[in-house]
Amino acid sequence: MNFSDLFKQSNQICEFSPNGKYLANVVQFRLIIRDLNSLEIINMYTCLDTINYIEWSRDSDFVLCCLNKRNIIQVFSLENPEWKCKIDEGSAGLAQANWSPDSRHILTTSDFHLRITVWSLMNKSVSYMKYPKNIPKCYQFTNDGKYMLLAERRDCKDYCSIFSCDSWQLLKHFEVETDNLEGICWSPNGNVFAVWESPLEYKVLIYNTDGLCMNTFQPYKWSLGVKTVCWSPNGQLLCIGSYDSKVRMLNYITFKLIMEFEHPTKINSRDLIIFKENDGSIRNKKDILSTSILNESNMINENEILSIYSTPSKYEVYNGNLQIAAIKPDLDKPNPKMGISSIQFSCDNRFMLTRNDSMPNILWIWDMKKFKLTNVLIQTVAVKCVSWDPRQNRLALCTNNNKIYMWSPQGCVSVETPCEATFSILSLKWNKDGQSLVLIGKDHFCVTYIQSETDVSKNGSDNPNSSSENLE
Repeated sequence: MNFSDLFKQSNQICEFSPNGKYLANVVQFRLIIRDLNSLEIINMYTCLDTINYIEWSRDSDFVLCCLNKRNIIQVFSLENPEWKCKIDEGSAGLAQANWSPDSRHILTTSDFHLRITVWSLMNKSVSYMKYPKNIPKCYQFTNDGKYMLLAERRDCKDYCSIFSCDSWQLLKHFEVETDNLEGICWSPNGNVFAVWESPLEYKVLIYNTDGLCMNTFQPYKWSLGVKTVCWSPNGQLLCIGSYDSKVRMLNYITFKLIMEFEHPTKINSRDLIIFKENDGSIRNKKDILSTSILNESNMINENEILSIYSTPSKYEVYNGNLQIAAIKPDLDKPNPKMGISSIQFSCDNRFMLTRNDSMPNILWIWDMKKFKLTNVLIQTVAVKCVSWDPRQNRLALCTNNNKIYMWSPQGCVSVETPCEATFSILSLKWNKDGQSLVLIGKDHFCVTYIQSETDVSKNGSDNPNSSSENLE
């Protein structure tokens, strides 16, 4: 792996371009565009105020910058740096802004979700969509970019509308059978979509584009229900993560339950592979014995446990039984730390990753050919961010330290970033080619280039300002 130098950034804003050639980052009120291969600055744009959010257009020609304090959006062009655009939402306020799939329209959401405005960069026309539902993601586009689904709230009832992204004309409008809709999600092929209730009631409904309800899934009614919903990349499975720490899967033909995965507090290495991180920084006996991972096997005594923690940070394959202590959530606070917060599929649908908020330092990896748990990754501290390689069965994660961790079916590895300053990784993002990652800290970022097998034999790196460490 080749690591670049550290570069400054603000608000942890770093984004690869969709074509994989550029990297954009923000330093206060400046937008900086770098060439990904050399990391040289090719463009620098100055905004009117601090930048809160950026987004690339799908064709990688434009970048929009949200300035929430001023309710302004500034748009910059890579092809023509002299061209500039400013959108002022005025007194309506600015909650969020996104590109349309054609990269020539911008959708802005006003404060309190009073309306959505569609701004055209081609003819400067403006159109409005009223009554958007006040949820984090009230609209979503199909993968082919032809249609947009909008969740609405009118007269104390929930509705869904389907728009054409070519003309922004309303194609379908219908009421959905929810009391308080919480989210919407298109299937990968765009033939159906899922909507679900707020966490106070477990209810997931599947509709087709004609507004016909295909199925209603409700394993139980009361208590906390749905926390996250995810389609598999091929669209054959709809996965529902709930507050009861279970993942339920519906098939794409009948949308009936076919599988239910639990996250047990007791696991055995005879049934799966357990990768456990041994961090050499934990040296105090009291700290070791008070960790949330308790040894229940008679095969390993206390002295052996202490000895493995004195080694440098690495993964070891654990043999025996483990009991995992789940964190008890504080139910007096909103959004309690419990339930399935993340479901992610590998690019070829072979593996599924889940994360249970009650066990924040553990990742669960499921084999989707056998529909069984195949690997468990146990970190010494809570996982901050995890993401699949977009090209192969490989994932990367970080835990708010200077290390990057990677898993593949062949095993696990822990790599320390060779940065001179103290650099704790809070999040990471893959480039589309799966050959580079941006590692984002509080005030800095660096790029790591992952060498292929043919590149490992070569001497040096394509990046002249990087230090290298080869992984075999």
